Amino acid sequence: MRILKCSCIATVCVAIFAAAIAPAENVQRPRSYAFDGTISRPVLENYLSRAITMSEVLHGVGDVDDNIRMPNDTGAKFIGRAIYRWDGEAALEGLLATAEPIARRIHETDPDMILQAAAFEIVTEQVNQLPVPTDLLEEFGFDPQPRNFRYEAMLYPDGHRVNHWRRGSSVPDMSRPETRMWFVYLCRRYIDIGVEAIHFGQVEIMDDRDPDHVHWRDMMQRVRAYAREHARRHIVICDAHVPSGGIIHDGQLMFDFHSFPLRIEEVVEKPQEGVLQIGYLDSIFRRSKGGRTPSGWTCESLPYLVELDNFGRSGRGGQNIGAHWIWGYDEICWFAHQSEAYRNQWLRYAWDWVRQHDPNGYLQMPGSRTLADPVGDIHWYFANTASAKTPTGFNQEETIKAIWDSDR
Repeated sequence: MRILKCSCIATVCVAIFAAAIAPAENVQRPRSYAFDGTISRPVLENYLSRAITMSEVLHGVGDVDDNIRMPNDTGAKFIGRAIYRWDGEAALEGLLATAEPIARRIHETDPDMILQAAAFEIVTEQVNQLPVPTDLLEEFGFDPQPRNFRYEAMLYPDGHRVNHWRRGSSVPDMSRPETRMWFVYLCRRYIDIGVEAIHFGQVEIMDDRDPDHVHWRDMMQRVRAYAREHARRHIVICDAHVPSGGIIHDGQLMFDFHSFPLRIEEVVEKPQEGVLQIGYLDSIFRRSKGGRTPSGWTCESLPYLVELDNFGRSGRGGQNIGAHWIWGYDEICWFAHQSEAYRNQWLRYAWDWVRQHDPNGYLQMPGSRTLADPVGDIHWYFANTASAKTPTGFNQEETIKAIWDSDR
C-alpha cells in the first residue's frame, strides 16, 4: 500500500513538473546578437534575417532622427551601405566628421546594431589629395617620407578598365600595392567610427591580374588584423557581390557572407510586374559556395543577402529591354515606381520566395536608396512611413516590421 501511494505521488509530481515546464518550451527565445572576435553561423543569420539597406544614413541624407527611428521601429539589426564614397574621395574627412556622431547615436539606441560601409570598385584622381599615414607606408614597404596617395599607381598598367566610369575615374587593380594600401586605409577609417561590416562591391572586376586572389587575401588579412584590435567587437564582417557564387582558396572562403542583386524577371503578360526565378541571369539562388569561413566554421553553402540594387539609368524606363534591367529600370527604381499596394505585396512575396527556395538566403529590405530614375521629382527612396519628417516616405515601414514579426 505504501508503494502504491509513493507511485501515485511520483506520478502526480511528474505531471505537475511536466505542466510547469511545458509553457516554457513554447516560449520564443530571444535572438542572440552577441559576438566578439568571431561570429557563429546562428548569430550571423540572425543579423542577415534583420538586414535593411539604409544607403548614406551616416551621411545625414534625409531626416536623421527619422532614419534612426525607422530601423529600430522595424527591428532591423544590420544597416547596409550606411557609409561609402562612390568617387569624391577628397570629401572623405568631412564625411567621416558627419558620420561619427550619427553612428554613435545609432549605437546608443541599439548597441547590437551593425553598421556596414562599402569600399567599391572605383578610384578617382581625387585620391591624390589625401595623405598616406606614415605607419601605412611602412607597413607596405614604401619609403615613410610623407606623401599623398597616387591615383596612377592604382590602375591596370595596360590601360585595362582605366577611365571605366568616366575620365579620371577607373576600376582599381588590386594586384598593385598602392591599391591595397588605399583599401586598407579606407577600411581603417570606417572601422574607427564604429563600422563593423564592409561590402567590397564587384570584386571580380578588380582581380583581372589577381586570378588566385593572392593580393585580395593580403589586403583582407590586413583589414581583419586591424579590426581585431580596433573594431567595436574585434571583427569586421566582410561581403561582396560574387557572380561566380563565391571566392575560395584551399577551402577557405574569403568573405563572411555573400551578397548579390535580386535579378528580377519581367512578367511579360503583366506589364511592370516582376518575379524571382532560380537560374535567371546570374542570380545567386542555390549557388552560394561553401567552405571554411573566416570565423572558423564550415558550410556547404555560405549564407547570403539579396537586395534591390541600384546601378543606374537605362533611359528606357517602363520598357522590357531585357538583361539585368527590370522593365527598363534598375531594381530599386522599378520597385519605387510601383503602387504602394504592389510594393508591400511584392516585399512579402520576395521574402517568402527566398526563404522557401534557398534556406541560405535572406532578403535585405529596402530602407533608403538613391533613385537614378526619379518618381516624379523624388530622387530618393525611403521606406519610412510618410510623415512631417519624411514627407516623401514610400510607406513600406509597417510591412517590413510585419514580415519580421511573423518570422519566428
